[in-house]
Amino acid sequence: MSGEILVVPKNAQGHLFPCMELCKHLLSRYSVNITLLVDSDVTSSVPSSLLRSPLFRILDVKSGSVPLSPESDPQGLPLDRQQHGVVMARAIEAFLARYGPDSARPACAIIDHIMYRAQEVFAKFGIPTVTFITSGACWAAVQHAAWVVRPDDMRPGEVRALPGLPEGMVLSYSDLKQRRHWMTGPPRGGGSGGRGGGPPEEMGGGKPKMMGGPPFPGGPAPWVEEVKSAAAILVNTCDDLERPFMDYMANLTGKPIWGVGPLLPDQYWQSAESLLRERGIRPNRESNYTDDEIISWLDKQPPRSVILVSFGSEVSPSPEEYPELASALEESARPFIWVIQRKSSPGKPDSTYFPHGLDSRVGERGLVVHGWAPQLLILSHPSTGGFVSHCGWNSTVEAIVRGVPILAWPIRGDQYYNAKLVVNYLRVGTMVSEAYPEGMVKKGNVGKGIDKVIGDEDIRRRSLELRGKFEKGFPESSVASMESFVRDLILRKC
Repeated sequence: MSGEILVVPKNAQGHLFPCMELCKHLLSRYSVNITLLVDSDVTSSVPSSLLRSPLFRILDVKSGSVPLSPESDPQGLPLDRQQHGVVMARAIEAFLARYGPDSARPACAIIDHIMYRAQEVFAKFGIPTVTFITSGACWAAVQHAAWVVRPDDMRPGEVRALPGLPEGMVLSYSDLKQRRHWMTGPPRGGGSGGRGGGPPEEMGGGKPKMMGGPPFPGGPAPWVEEVKSAAAILVNTCDDLERPFMDYMANLTGKPIWGVGPLLPDQYWQSAESLLRERGIRPNRESNYTDDEIISWLDKQPPRSVILVSFGSEVSPSPEEYPELASALEESARPFIWVIQRKSSPGKPDSTYFPHGLDSRVGERGLVVHGWAPQLLILSHPSTGGFVSHCGWNSTVEAIVRGVPILAWPIRGDQYYNAKLVVNYLRVGTMVSEAYPEGMVKKGNVGKGIDKVIGDEDIRRRSLELRGKFEKGFPESSVASMESFVRDLILRKC
C-alpha cells in the first residue's frame, strides 16, 4: 500500500461531490492509488471515470468483521451525527487492524472535517492525516474570529470588527439571530471531544444567543482543536476567492493550508463559454422538466434576465416564507426558474411546497421545477442573470465562477459565513434583507433583492471581473497546492 491515499468522506451530497472531484484530480495528475473508506453504498455518487480507474477502489468498512451499523446502535436506536462518527471510527480501526505490523502503510489519510474522530484511529497506526474542508475557508476563519471577540455581550445595533480579517468582515448583532447559532458552546469534555461550534452543518438550534463560551476566554473555536493532529488542511477554495481567510487559518494553526478548489466537474472548467450539459456528470433525479425543455425556455429569454431560485437539496425557507417568495415572483416582471425539492420529514411524507397555481398565473414567464434541476446548466446559460440561493458552498462557487450575482438567503451553518463572503468581501451579491436573519423574509425583501442583483451595475461588474479570473479553467494556485500536498506528504513516504 506504499504511496496509497486513504479517503474518508462524509456521505452527503455536498461533501461527496467535492471529494470525488479531489480524487479525480489526484488520479489524473499524479497516478496515486486511492482507497475510499465508506460505511454505505456511494457508487451512485461516484463518477464512472473513477469507477473505471484501476488505481481507485471503494471499501465498505462495515463489512466482514465489523457488525456495527452507523445508522443504529446495538439496540436499533437511531444515531446522531456524533455517535455516527464514533461508530465509523470503530469500523475504520477494525479495517486497519487487518494489516500486520510488517505491512506497508498508506502514505496518508484524507478525512472530511466532519469525520474528525477518525484522526485518532489513524494515529494509532502511524498514518498521517490531512483534514479536508469541503466548504470554504471563510466559515473557519470568521468563526474563530467571532469566538475571540466574545459576542455574547453584544447589544442591538452593535457591529464588532474581527481582527485579522478583511475590513468588511464584521460581526453584527443581527448575525447572532440566526436560526442556527453563530456559534454554540465549547466541546463536550473539552478539547476535541465534541462538535461545539464545529463543522457548518452541526450548528445547534435554539435561542438566538451565544450558548456557553470558548474552552477559555478568548480561546480557539472548536475546529482549531480538532485539526491539531492533522499534518495539513485541504480546503475546497482558491487564492482568488479566499486567500486572506486561508492565511488567517495558517497563522492560527501553524499548518500548511492548501486551497485545492473550487472542486467542480472537469466539464465545468472546459465549457466556460458554452452550456454545461450535466448528463453523466451528476446523477439525474425525478423532475417535471427535461434538460432540453429547460434549455428551450431559457433560449427564449433576454440575456442576463432570468432569476434562478434554488435552496439545494437539504434546506428551505420556513413554511411562512414560501408564500412570500411566491408572491414576490408573481409580482415581479422578471422571468424566473424556481426549483422546489421534494423532501420528506418525520410525520410528513412529502413536505414540498406547491405554489398554489403560481404556474398558471405567471404563464410562460416562469418555470416551477419540482424535484431535480440541472443547476450547472442553468447557471452557465447566458440568459441567467441572478441566483436566489441558500449559499451552500457548492452552489456559491458554481455561481461565482459563472459570473452570476447572488441574492443570499442562508438557512443554517456555513451558509451564513458564505453569504458574508459573497456580500461583504467579494461584493458580488446582496442579502435578502438588511436585518436578516432577524424576523421573517417578506415578499418586499425578495422583490427588492432580485431587482438589485439583476440591475445593480457595480455588482454586475464585480461578478464579471471575478468570473474573468477563471477563464483559463481550474485555478493555477490550486494545481500548485495539490503539487505541494503530493510532494510534501505522499512522495516522501514512497
